[in-house]
Amino acid sequence: MRTPDPVLAATLRRFRLRNGTTQEDLAFKADVTISALSRIERGRSDTVWSTVRAIAKALDVRMDELGSAVEYGEHGQL
Repeated sequence: MRTPDPVLAATLRRFRLRNGTTQEDLAFKADVTISALSRIERGRSDTVWSTVRAIAKALDVRMDELGSAVEYGEHGQL
């Protein structure tokens, strides 16, 4: 079993909050359950890249932008 990435979790949450999107709206747009999204954002659940891509798309965030934000952590420009 893989360990969840806390930086990815925090980055997804920051992007969601920056966009003013609720977990409920984002879960619907990304076609994931609210509980799954909540676990991902809290770093309690690892996720597959197809889910990360779906969340990024629902947030209108390019994967390279997401990758850079994860790489630079809190210091990335959001």
